[in-house]
Amino acid sequence: MRLRRWLRGRLHGSGERGSMSVELVLIAPALVLVILLLVVGARVALAGNAVESAAVAAARDASLSRTTAGAQASAQLAAQTSVAQSGLACADLSVFVDDSGLNVPLGEVGTVSAITTTASSPVDAFRERP
Repeated sequence: MRLRRWLRGRLHGSGERGSMSVELVLIAPALVLVILLLVVGARVALAGNAVESAAVAAARDASLSRTTAGAQASAQLAAQTSVAQSGLACADLSVFVDDSGLNVPLGEVGTVSAITTTASSPVDAFRERP
């Protein structure tokens, strides 16, 4: 009687043996792919935030400059410093400063913008012009 019950239990469960291993082999690559996609997405978001932060820093420093050449130089330096502080390295970091806001007549408000990722900072309307 015991032997029969033991054999019946062994025979009925034998169809399921090894199925967990097969399921794991089939599901594991999909799980690894999902995890890798999440990591890539996080890195892209981190890089985007770093570039935006660099653009804001560049626009702010350019708006504080008194000359066009000084605005370009300080914006480039601020962007490079901001990217370096974020722990990322850019293959090609280019900064273009639209300096038309620096040349407005005294009393008018001008703005300086970074083009790729836009950030603006007001220029003091009542400061002394060179």
